[in-house]
Amino acid sequence: MTNNITQKTLNDLEFNTVLQKIEAHCISDLGRAKTLQIKPIKRILELKSELNQVNEYLASFSNENRIPNHYFDEISKEIYMLGIEDSFLEATSFQKIASISATANNLLLFYKKFKEYYPTLFIESENIELTKVLIACIDKVISPYGEVVDKASEILFGIRKEINKIRGKIGSSFTKSLAHYSSLGYLDDIKESVVDTQRVLAVQAMYRKKVRGSILGNSKTGSIVFIAPEATLQFSRALQNLHYEEQEEVVKILKQLTNTIRPYQELLKIYQDYLSHLDLVGAKANYAYQINALLPKIVQEQKIYLKNAIHPILWEENNLRNITTVAQTIKLNKEQQIIVISGPNAGGKSITLKTIGLLQIMLQSGILIPVNERSEVSVFDNILTDIGDNQSIENQLSTYSYRLKNMRKFLNKCNNNTLFLIDEFGTGSDPELGGALAEIFLEEFHEKGSYGIITTHYANLKVLASELENVVNANMQFDERSFEPLFELHIGQAGSSFTFEVAQKNGIPFRLINRAKKKVEREKIRLDKTIAKLQKERNKLQAYTNALEKEKLVAKENSEKLIGQQKKIQDKINSFQELYENNQKMLSYGRKSNEFMHKFFQTKNKNQLQNEFLKWAMIEQSKHEKLKKDKIEVEHKKNNSQKEKPLSKRERTKINKAIKLEQKLKEEQLKKIEKEVLPEIKKVIKQKKLIEREKAIIIEGYEFQINDRVRLIDGNAKGTIDKIEKNIATINYGIFTAKTNVNQLELVQKAKK
Repeated sequence: MTNNITQKTLNDLEFNTVLQKIEAHCISDLGRAKTLQIKPIKRILELKSELNQVNEYLASFSNENRIPNHYFDEISKEIYMLGIEDSFLEATSFQKIASISATANNLLLFYKKFKEYYPTLFIESENIELTKVLIACIDKVISPYGEVVDKASEILFGIRKEINKIRGKIGSSFTKSLAHYSSLGYLDDIKESVVDTQRVLAVQAMYRKKVRGSILGNSKTGSIVFIAPEATLQFSRALQNLHYEEQEEVVKILKQLTNTIRPYQELLKIYQDYLSHLDLVGAKANYAYQINALLPKIVQEQKIYLKNAIHPILWEENNLRNITTVAQTIKLNKEQQIIVISGPNAGGKSITLKTIGLLQIMLQSGILIPVNERSEVSVFDNILTDIGDNQSIENQLSTYSYRLKNMRKFLNKCNNNTLFLIDEFGTGSDPELGGALAEIFLEEFHEKGSYGIITTHYANLKVLASELENVVNANMQFDERSFEPLFELHIGQAGSSFTFEVAQKNGIPFRLINRAKKKVEREKIRLDKTIAKLQKERNKLQAYTNALEKEKLVAKENSEKLIGQQKKIQDKINSFQELYENNQKMLSYGRKSNEFMHKFFQTKNKNQLQNEFLKWAMIEQSKHEKLKKDKIEVEHKKNNSQKEKPLSKRERTKINKAIKLEQKLKEEQLKKIEKEVLPEIKKVIKQKKLIEREKAIIIEGYEFQINDRVRLIDGNAKGTIDKIEKNIATINYGIFTAKTNVNQLELVQKAKK
């Protein structure tokens, strides 16, 4: 993709204002510098990658896996120094290098972990080397406070240990001298002071010769002389020597560390470039969040469909003044190649023009745009603009001369991959002659297949737009009574300039307007009146259409809602019906099984149980097969209801084969059930016999007592014996009492003593 978008186009569309808005969201100086250098991206793959990165960063604001902080200190100077042989870095520089390495490593690990959430950001970071060697090397030598640590080398450790000893001796010797001369009364009231980081005695001037030491200064009045005691001077000289040795060793250590880090110079440059670019991506995402922007669908065919598009600069300015910004829906494609917008001034023609141009430039520069999510946009090689009064003082060109030179450039560059935007097309010269030339230009743009929007007041251009294929008229709507602009774009009809109406509204005397009307050809006035009348009629029709569309949408939503509710209710009814039938079936099976078991407990005849169970199972199987067969026939008839033909012999044979196969499978399943069920039945019988035997033993050997908890042998209800008379027990069930023979009872729980 070639990109011929000039700086003039960027200036015309106020692109730099958008960049300044984005710059405010950057967290680093390098990020801010990169922001102001943003230009439309030439390569389509690079553009899509940039847009996806910004979109993924924007999405991170609304999920739990927020992108980590990526603030960093610039290390451009350090990277440059690493390229100079025998140079070395200061301790604070290593601290910045460790910090930027840690930040980069943290981000690389984050994107690797969450690559499903941020696929494009992961791909951007995938090839960057992740290493902890830099951090480990620096941490061994440099403290978190930016100083070389004592253990950086054995020599440094020894020197600093000796320095601490000398400092101790200086302190003790100074304290001793202070006490000695203080007792002699030689010192002033303040006793001591500090001169050039060195402790000194504050000696009264009259006693200065009696204090042994070196004079380092005196007070402003001269009454106090500051003397370093002789005892501390010896130690101070030793301390100075140690400090020199310490500095020499520190430089040596820093040189060694610099040489260790030097091979990573290119990696550090990559880290810095990566973090500064991520800062730019984050700033774009924050700006997108601020203006409610998103990523529209990028299509290959040449088209623009911006639904509910907002001019971001105008939107922010209107918000500050509590003014509502009207969104525009703009469409350019092969069927609607060029739009000619007409209508009175101050109606929003220019801002509509600038909206489409600025949003297209923003998108091609990797910036998300404030439109509806259903918008679709393609990428143009050329975006040409002619907006505003471009009178050139420097070249002493008139407005019209300048515009003609501009048109020459347009004609040279225009092709089927060009978007052109021209404000006040044809103005600057004689209306008839300039209008005729403008017609020729419009025809040329149309023949070259270029896409564009122009604004004009020229009637001949409005007429031409209605005659050329794929060129349409459009107008900005005005309130027909107040003549206040509505800032709404309507496609399909040219707009009246409302010249005399707007003049009247702005206080021009009616008599002057009438005089002006007389000077204009009657046909011109009639044409303008006709256009104005048509525009009013269109407004009414559009309002009526919008109302009908809204009612249609509401009716459709209500209908879909009712259909959905009806489907849910029907599903529930079917579900309940199926559940009810299954429950009834299970109850029937349960009752039948209970009947078999009860009969078996009475007769103890296993063969009879098996025969009756199998017979019942076979009957149920035949019922199931019949239902299955009926269902297949009904389904077949339903599928062939339109043909209204009886089943053929082949179809009946096919159905019978299916039924026989189903029957065979059922028989195999029944045999399997028999193998599984009969052993279980035998276990139940055996267990029942044991229980009954235990009960018999208990009943034979036990005499029931009052307050025993009992139940009938064949029952489930439990009660307490209230009294026993002649083997007849009265059982209290709580709500009622009953009498029965003790032989019919079984013990549940003995009475508590």
